[in-house]
Amino acid sequence: MPLTMNREVFITCAVTGSGGSQDRSPHVPRSPEQIAASAINAAKAGAAVVHCHVRDPETGAPSRKLEYYREVTDRIREAEVDVVLNLTAGMGGDIVFGPTENPLPVVEGTDMIGASMRVQHIAECLPEICTLDCGTMNFAEADYVMTNTPGMLTAMGRMMTELGVKPEIEAFDTGHLWYAKQLVADGILGAPALVQLCMGVPWGAPDDLNTFMAMVNNVPDDWTFSAFGLGRNQMAYVAASVLAGGNVRVGLEDNLWLGKGELAQNWQLVERAGSIIENMGGRVIGAVEVREQLGLVKRALKS
Repeated sequence: MPLTMNREVFITCAVTGSGGSQDRSPHVPRSPEQIAASAINAAKAGAAVVHCHVRDPETGAPSRKLEYYREVTDRIREAEVDVVLNLTAGMGGDIVFGPTENPLPVVEGTDMIGASMRVQHIAECLPEICTLDCGTMNFAEADYVMTNTPGMLTAMGRMMTELGVKPEIEAFDTGHLWYAKQLVADGILGAPALVQLCMGVPWGAPDDLNTFMAMVNNVPDDWTFSAFGLGRNQMAYVAASVLAGGNVRVGLEDNLWLGKGELAQNWQLVERAGSIIENMGGRVIGAVEVREQLGLVKRALKS
């Protein structure tokens, strides 16, 4: 497919994630106050969307606590800067099996909950966007399986749609896009859909350009997509995604470094991404334009 560069680009900042990065950089926010402050600073630097997980404030371990999500949401909505809030709904689908000769019962680290509980904080906080990890895979830095069955995705997707929250489809491989298109065809998700192409996450799609273009070529023409690459390839994927017609994601969830030996803050990664986009001849758009493009309704602070 011929490349058509995107000249009206929005930046998503993935603020903290759920990986074990909390002890590798002092800039990875832990408490709701820190996460919200980092998201607000990222918005001031040019991020139109902030994607937020929550962590235990003391240990930095990933958390699903509703009160943490409430606090992050309220603090961001109270801020003077305007930004689209995107909350994760990826937690609660982790299976850690026992040894290879005795895989069952599952062992410590398993966190499996039902569809309603996985979207409980979404129903409570009503962000404009929430994520929907559209497949099952061996995942990243631990020996566990990220589990998202067709039935679970159908149930969660229907709940998100009924809540009026736009799902951001997280696609870690081409098969995830295949199933996402089925969810749209079945009327579970609305069209045109929003998708994030997740490149270089072990053990999903590798972050080489041939695989990236295979992912891009599997996104329907009327959908909106963003993309990111992990670690040192984060900024390279800013350029690659814009060139391929997409938007971009940066942030400490995916990369801790601004340069060799220099730990980054979220706002710095957003600022650098903005410079790349503008130097390519594009324009960084803000929250108002993103809402118009994606059909989002700004949520007010709850009284």
